[in-house]
Amino acid sequence: MRLALTAVVSVCLLLAPGLGRAGPAEPGFVPGVEDLPLMPGLTVPTNGAIVFDQPEGRIVESSAQGDVAADAINAFYTQTLPQLGWHAAGSGRWARDGERLEITATRDGAGSRAETLVRFILRPQ
Repeated sequence: MRLALTAVVSVCLLLAPGLGRAGPAEPGFVPGVEDLPLMPGLTVPTNGAIVFDQPEGRIVESSAQGDVAADAINAFYTQTLPQLGWHAAGSGRWARDGERLEITATRDGAGSRAETLVRFILRPQ
């Protein structure tokens, strides 16, 4: 009986999402914007997004952070966003289907404590 219970618990732990997996997790998406990929190397704080739905469209303010250069972040989104239907509308600004997206990346700190904060702001046009 004890052996059967141990086997069942072990199988459940191995099949549970996020548990028992080796290697890095699958890349995610920016909170509040289900089709905007989160660049690998960035993480989202627990309260990383504020979302407002209104008749004119949605407003999303989200953030992420990580030890990634701002230039690399800009290059990632410059390459990725056109594949998702976004069109460049200025430096760090994008437009698609009546929405505009602004992405800013700022480096904070120095040396090994440096980290880049990325803000994503999505609004109706």
